[in-house]
Amino acid sequence: MTNQDVVVSEMGIAAGAALPGGPGGPAGGLFACRSAAAGGMSMRQTYLDLAAAAARSASCTSWADAMRASSPTRSSRSTADVDEFTAWVRKHPSALSKFEEIAAKSKGKKIVMFMDYDGTLSPIVADPDTAYMSDAMRAAVREVAKTFPTAIVSGRCRDKVRNFVGLSDLYYAGSHGMDIKGPSSNPESVLCQPASEFLPMIDEVYKTLVEKTKSTPGAKVENNKFCLSVHFRCVDEKRWNALGEQVKAVIKEYPKLKLTQGRKVLEIRPSIKWDKGKALEFLLESLGFANCSDVLPVYIGDDRTDEDAFKVLRKRGQGLGILVSKCPKETNASYSLQDPTEVMEFLLRLVEWKRKSSSSSLMIRPRV
Repeated sequence: MTNQDVVVSEMGIAAGAALPGGPGGPAGGLFACRSAAAGGMSMRQTYLDLAAAAARSASCTSWADAMRASSPTRSSRSTADVDEFTAWVRKHPSALSKFEEIAAKSKGKKIVMFMDYDGTLSPIVADPDTAYMSDAMRAAVREVAKTFPTAIVSGRCRDKVRNFVGLSDLYYAGSHGMDIKGPSSNPESVLCQPASEFLPMIDEVYKTLVEKTKSTPGAKVENNKFCLSVHFRCVDEKRWNALGEQVKAVIKEYPKLKLTQGRKVLEIRPSIKWDKGKALEFLLESLGFANCSDVLPVYIGDDRTDEDAFKVLRKRGQGLGILVSKCPKETNASYSLQDPTEVMEFLLRLVEWKRKSSSSSLMIRPRV
């Protein structure tokens, strides 16, 4: 650990350093890593929550049913599907078709951008190690980061998603927000790791899962530092249930870890009260925007884990959640986009709108 990187434990020890992008100039806020047990949550309560989660999982007909529900595979739509999607889009309209509405909500506000990576900035691919974003998308994200404070919030290891994106002037929150660092251009950038004590356990479980899943063709276990991902995108659907039971059997021996699901992936995470929603709140606080009425957080994501961030925005009554999906899904997002191509179009339109509105403000500013 270098002297500019401060690791903060679950017990809530805090350290800060000035970060760019906040109101009033480059020293806009401090990273203060709040306790992962926010709201006085005890470890006993954590175990109670785990027990409740286990009970919910047991209510599923099978692991395959749960995995299928979190991983829609429709390649074509029937008339009924089209009608369902049309009704869903009325409730969660396209952020492109409603761009003028979004622009109106953004007027006079400080926009802060939050984006997932896989399925949002890059397409979902069979091999997660090859989920590269296009040069055009990288250029779009670069322009966004020049215009607004911007963070990538991913379930991936922070270093891995940083390598995929290849841009330095962003905030990166890896491992579902359990590993946060500011722009590398700032020498005093601070690292927040509220689950650092889980690292030995995560490594141990990773090795066990790699061995256990060797019997399932196509299964891939990814070590994302503070969480693990078991990808089943390339696994025959007939083997999903057996794979789910394998993973469940391993995690059963580690009550301090929890098992959740995403798009063709099973996620193993520490049982602390920390997720992408907490990461969003933490970054807003770090930038000095926690209690500002003139800030507009915009979060774009495609997965179940992004719902934690969408819920935070709804609870705040401030901000825009945009779900990336071609299929109807239960979501707390207000708007939708269908794929990374539409995400890129939206980002470029937002940058263009901001620059035009800023130019207009300068032109009409009275002389003194």
